[in-house]
Amino acid sequence: MSSPTPSHARISVIGAGPGGLTCARILQRHGIAVTVHDRDDGPRSRDQGGTLDLHADNGQIALREAGLLDAFFRLARPEGQEMRQYTADATLTSHHVPEPDELFKPEIDRGVLRDLLLDSLEPGTVRWGHALEHVGGPDDGPRQLHFTDGTTVETDLVIGADGAFSRVRPAVSPAVPAYTGVSFLEAWFSGVDDRHRELAELVGRGSAHAADGERAMFAQRNGGDRIRTYLIQRVPADWITTHGLDAADTGSLRALLLERYAHWAPGLRRMITDNDGPYVHRPILALPVPHTWAHNPTVTLLGDAAHLMPPLGVGVNLAMLDACDLALSLANSARVDDAVRAYEKTMLPRSAETARMLDGRAEDLLSAEEHGSGGPEGPGH
Repeated sequence: MSSPTPSHARISVIGAGPGGLTCARILQRHGIAVTVHDRDDGPRSRDQGGTLDLHADNGQIALREAGLLDAFFRLARPEGQEMRQYTADATLTSHHVPEPDELFKPEIDRGVLRDLLLDSLEPGTVRWGHALEHVGGPDDGPRQLHFTDGTTVETDLVIGADGAFSRVRPAVSPAVPAYTGVSFLEAWFSGVDDRHRELAELVGRGSAHAADGERAMFAQRNGGDRIRTYLIQRVPADWITTHGLDAADTGSLRALLLERYAHWAPGLRRMITDNDGPYVHRPILALPVPHTWAHNPTVTLLGDAAHLMPPLGVGVNLAMLDACDLALSLANSARVDDAVRAYEKTMLPRSAETARMLDGRAEDLLSAEEHGSGGPEGPGH
């Protein structure tokens, strides 16, 4: 089958995260039809996670091409670029306060960014409740999308923007994510300026990080008077179950954490004792480095589906830059196959270089030394 022109192709994006929605938005701005399929029942079916910083040299470039950069700046929190570094005894060792006009990487809540992108799309672009089971059909197309509800859709290009456990990835690569040796326990705090004042003062308007070389804490201001924290440890992936616990057993898990952080300052230990609701266990995974695949004219990947890395502030930014590059390549190519080839020629070396830089660097979050990662991106990175 000959590769169709992008303007006449059936293009399917799998995953309505920032990468998939950015790709769809830029395609539509160039008059190219696209459908996004997402497993969620709707845009409000689950919590979208914490806060992100979108960088001027990647995430913001994508938003500019999407025609949404000014809207992003109206919604973003430049004050969220504040960063504090503490020792385990709560001694402040460094403190970055952003300048009034500093806009290199302002923060925005994941849910707010997703709504911005969703609202920019043509009605009906996203088909909710479509959980992909697998991609079928010949390499040269057309492809069949097989969904868990038994339905199928025929398409000319499948774009896997469906994250760490991508159901599109097996169509081009056998790679699966592996555990990095570092795990997060996420906790959250609401109404912090009133109900959690000590923590609010400790974190400030941005983020705070503390570590002792073996364990760490990272806290981030979110919108809506909330803070999310991540308790970071070098542990086996099954460390909770090996202690006879599960993540829902908040009291017993809290007692174990208080033992592990026993020598930490009381103010920092409030991140363990005062959270609203249970902890969420998030073992940190990564794809092999480098992760590449043989060119396929009808399937490609972006974001974590293509290059899952430790969550050190680059994941969403790279996903959105991937989405931008792929959409522009489709807009400027005569055939879908040519567009995919041109996109991967740029994306694969870029992602391989970044992945090599971050390989094993989840351990940096445990270091008591000051580091410039900006901290974890949080869930869905």
